[in-house]
Amino acid sequence: MINFEHYQEKSMASTIMKQRITHKLNSHFFPVYLDIMNESGNHNVPAGSETHFKVIMVSDDFDGKRLVQRHRLVYDALAEELASTVHALALHLYTRAEWQQAQGKAPDSPACRGGGK
Repeated sequence: MINFEHYQEKSMASTIMKQRITHKLNSHFFPVYLDIMNESGNHNVPAGSETHFKVIMVSDDFDGKRLVQRHRLVYDALAEELASTVHALALHLYTRAEWQQAQGKAPDSPACRGGGK
């Protein structure tokens, strides 16, 4: 059985942008599970960049909404970040039932295919 206790940040060494994204998503969606990964290091960007993120989120706010509607909600919540430094955002957004069916696992991100890396 998957534990749906509110997700606590695993690492205290979070980046500033990761902290902003975490705060906004927690405030907007009250997720039962949230994992945000800075995947910038997998791309051809300077070391320490905060440009590519993967978000795995389970929220009751997604019940009855199609995938495109869920994505729009997240894009709206993160509009400021997407308009500034965030270049790519991989979204894996689930209802509780979908997350249970996925056995608490989201797909791995594909390897970077651009930028010479």
